[in-house]
Amino acid sequence: MHDFLETSRCMAEAVRQAYQNGEDDYNMKPLVLVDKYRKPIGTVKDGDSVIFCCKRGEREVQLTDSFVLPDFGHFPRRNFDNLGFVIFTLYHQKYLSLENVRVAFKPQRIENPLARIISENGLRQLHIAESEKFAHVTYFFNGGTNTPYPGEDDVKIPSPRGIPFEQVPQLSLPQLVAALEDPLSKREYDFIVVNFANGDVIGHTPNFHAKVLCAEAVDRHLERVVNKALESEYTVLVTADHGILEMGIKPNGEPNVSHTTAPVPFIIISKDTRKLKLKTGKLANVASTVLQIMGLNTPADYEQGLLTEGANVLSRKVVLIILDGWGIGNEDSSNPIHVANTRYFKTLTKKFPFTVLEASGESVGLLPGKPGNSEAGHMNIGAGRIVQQDDVIIQKSIEDGSFFTNPELLWSMSRLEKTKGNLHLIGLLSEKSSHGNMDYLLYTLRIAKAHGLTKAFLHVILDGRSTEPGSAPELLAKLGDALRTMKLGTICTVVGRGIALDRSGDYVGKTRLAYNAMVFGEGKHVRCDI
Repeated sequence: MHDFLETSRCMAEAVRQAYQNGEDDYNMKPLVLVDKYRKPIGTVKDGDSVIFCCKRGEREVQLTDSFVLPDFGHFPRRNFDNLGFVIFTLYHQKYLSLENVRVAFKPQRIENPLARIISENGLRQLHIAESEKFAHVTYFFNGGTNTPYPGEDDVKIPSPRGIPFEQVPQLSLPQLVAALEDPLSKREYDFIVVNFANGDVIGHTPNFHAKVLCAEAVDRHLERVVNKALESEYTVLVTADHGILEMGIKPNGEPNVSHTTAPVPFIIISKDTRKLKLKTGKLANVASTVLQIMGLNTPADYEQGLLTEGANVLSRKVVLIILDGWGIGNEDSSNPIHVANTRYFKTLTKKFPFTVLEASGESVGLLPGKPGNSEAGHMNIGAGRIVQQDDVIIQKSIEDGSFFTNPELLWSMSRLEKTKGNLHLIGLLSEKSSHGNMDYLLYTLRIAKAHGLTKAFLHVILDGRSTEPGSAPELLAKLGDALRTMKLGTICTVVGRGIALDRSGDYVGKTRLAYNAMVFGEGKHVRCDI
């Protein structure tokens, strides 16, 4: 068996070479460990067990599909008759019906999200976003269900493909806004929720100029939607799910590419709202506010609305615009929103009722001090209450020790005694991503070691979003140190998050690359002779 630390160093060196060829962490093409005979090490075979050590969900669906769906048809796969597959959290409801798939940490159940209440009142609703954020206005906004409620229409606008997002900072926003014009003109929906993906997607890049252009595109198209909605006598609510775009440059002068703990805006716009006053609050207060405006009863377990007592809004139709990643930041040169020509947004905050909402940490069901994220944000907005997030559920299990006796994780290891297979862990190379971190890999390996396993293969996904650009080699070395101390675990595949965790539906161009690396050993071979 290869030396654990030196194997990680071989992979780190291969990543450095890839940097020289113009690749980055996010888009890193698969690197595959091979022996002296150029035979791939640690490929997934029938009888093995795989644990996908990531959480949240929408980015993990395509890769999970390729391993477990019986009717998968996007590309040729290895025939697995006896593969055990554990997902850390419920990425999609469809996995609940599959016998070979287990869910280690089940989410908090949300009984009556906003979308359900609107549906049960016989009203129509539209949920619309580009593909990068479609799951957020459907699965997450609806409390973790993939099935639309009666009277709900879901519309997905394809995000740009085959080009770095920073080169198209407006993304597919023009097409998204165009798709809204007809429904708004016809007033066919009582409630519309729309996500502007730009702030989050472009906020994750280090390109400050692209962030400025992004903010300006959002501002222009926000004006189009609001004006059209007002013409059709809708009340418009503008908010965000978390911060990132408002911090283009960190206090140390480096580009910021990570989510922040900034509060987010909340604006109510209507012909009869100028004299209204709003309370401060958190994202969970939004759903009650929507119901107040629509004249619908608010469930007892919802957080209170943001309207002051006695407030009356005549319009019963609501458009909720979520500016993804649009936080409230410093009004200086570090803030792309401030630097950009965002005249319209600034005008709205001055002329209409405006407040700020907490969108991070315990206010959205995350660990204290933890930056917000799109999943937590949309789930809290749609649920009308603080929803305990995956990282809290998992962290509590680590602290109380139940993580190490988790029945689904133990099942994946126990079955290997009969199948004579190997254990594989798929996880994110990060220390702070909302999709997971290296600790999840290491804690799971502790269970494997206690279970008596002597081999475990790691398929590592480089982050490139919540980590500093070019930091993967250092993190690989750090992970290698931990593996050597534990004396268990070999890093055999390395691939970028943009490929392995694609959510655009590009199964053939991206997901297939990650799957084939893990299963067939396809990719750039990395030889590590010890």
